[in-house]
Amino acid sequence: MGVNSFGGGNAAKDFGSAENLLLAVFVLVVILFFKHWTTGFLSSSSILIGIVAGYLAAFIMGFVLPTTGVTAEGAEFTKAWVLNWSKVAQADWFAIPKLVPVKIVFDMRAILPVLIMFIVTAVETVGDISGVMEGGMGREATDKELSGGVICDGLGSSFAACFGVLPNTSFSQNVGLVSMTKVVNRGALATGAIFLILCGLIPKLGALVSIMPQAVLGGAAVMMFSSIVVSGIQLITKEKMTPRTLTIVSVALGVGYGMGANASILAHTPQFFQLICGESGIVPAAFVAIVLNVLLPKDDKAE
Repeated sequence: MGVNSFGGGNAAKDFGSAENLLLAVFVLVVILFFKHWTTGFLSSSSILIGIVAGYLAAFIMGFVLPTTGVTAEGAEFTKAWVLNWSKVAQADWFAIPKLVPVKIVFDMRAILPVLIMFIVTAVETVGDISGVMEGGMGREATDKELSGGVICDGLGSSFAACFGVLPNTSFSQNVGLVSMTKVVNRGALATGAIFLILCGLIPKLGALVSIMPQAVLGGAAVMMFSSIVVSGIQLITKEKMTPRTLTIVSVALGVGYGMGANASILAHTPQFFQLICGESGIVPAAFVAIVLNVLLPKDDKAE
């Protein structure tokens, strides 16, 4: 996903264009500069500074570079890096979410697949919390912290459903962000939560964030996604790898990455299975890891 955004988003007609790549590289360079050549607040805010710099660069590019292009078929399109100010202009200044905008219906055909997904995403949440604690505080998460995070996901999703919003779960990119900035202060996190609430209550603010060019996001995401992998490796290698754990990790990664990269392999499976496992490799990887952890005999001598 980070590389796709780096090129402007694979849905963009100018995906991989020089403008998108240079904009993403510019954001990445700004982040690296503030991260490693400054200290204190500036260093901790390197991601935010990079994104703001990307916005400014895209704004300036709109004055000096062509904002439209033509496809091979002759159709004109707006380039992916162009800021869509009309979306901000059309958004309202203030709005209150409607309570129960869609009639609540209990249908087991929808409940069962979502139930399975929630069980598996709970594993993802546990992994994200573990990664945050390892990357941000250099220690393992406690049982209280893990259970609290899972409960927060459940309560947040139930509350969101009352406003017609899809279920939510932990956002893995934040693991990389915490690992890079080492910011785990509750006040800072609460400030971020307040900003998100304001984006919901002030549509113009939300629209301003949503028009961010994919290349700007990609410049920051490349580092954050890589940090997630590094945090995962740190967690895996913290304990001695035994033949049993090596088997679990290898099979889970193989199945998860394989299905995530080649979703077409599930084309002939039932639709509910495609919805659960075809969107992301995390779900099948977690499921396989859980099953193998339960079924494989434990080697007491090795463990």
